[in-house]
Amino acid sequence: MQSRFSFDAAYVQRLREGDPATEEHFARYFGELIQIKAASRLRSSTGADDVRQETLLRVLRNLREGTIEHPERLGAYVYTVSNHVIQETFRRNRRTGDLPDGAGEIPSEETSAESDLLQAERSNLVQRALSELSEKDRELLRRIFLDDEDKDAVCKELSVTREYLRVLLHRARSRLRTVLSRGGGFG
Repeated sequence: MQSRFSFDAAYVQRLREGDPATEEHFARYFGELIQIKAASRLRSSTGADDVRQETLLRVLRNLREGTIEHPERLGAYVYTVSNHVIQETFRRNRRTGDLPDGAGEIPSEETSAESDLLQAERSNLVQRALSELSEKDRELLRRIFLDDEDKDAVCKELSVTREYLRVLLHRARSRLRTVLSRGGGFG
């Protein structure tokens, strides 16, 4: 860690004028402190680096515009600006939902050839298994799960209660799982 540095009007004037050695000292001195502070509050190392750069940029811009009136308070000013930048980063991340550094890539919405092939194979297995069920079970499963018919309408047509329809569906699904497991499916 660095030793404490005392800022004065001459130092601030050299920064305003763009003195390379003074700018280097300023960036090194405050950059390290801001980086440590931001890294402790943000989850992302790139976010902490962004806070460091934005803070230094704003302070230098304000110095050159002459908005800093008390050179001896430069350290406190930099600290305050960094707090504002960190808060802005929190608000922006909350709105945009930045992912943490360790998060992988977001999977594509498009299916791969392999997943298409697996889906077709599963569909064929289910179709074969359905053909081995009774007509009543096959029709019930098709209407409720494939055609997404209203359960109350199915109950009325079959003259059963909603509770008994649940029992019938449970039995039909159980028989389907049994057929799938016999055929080496994914039951």
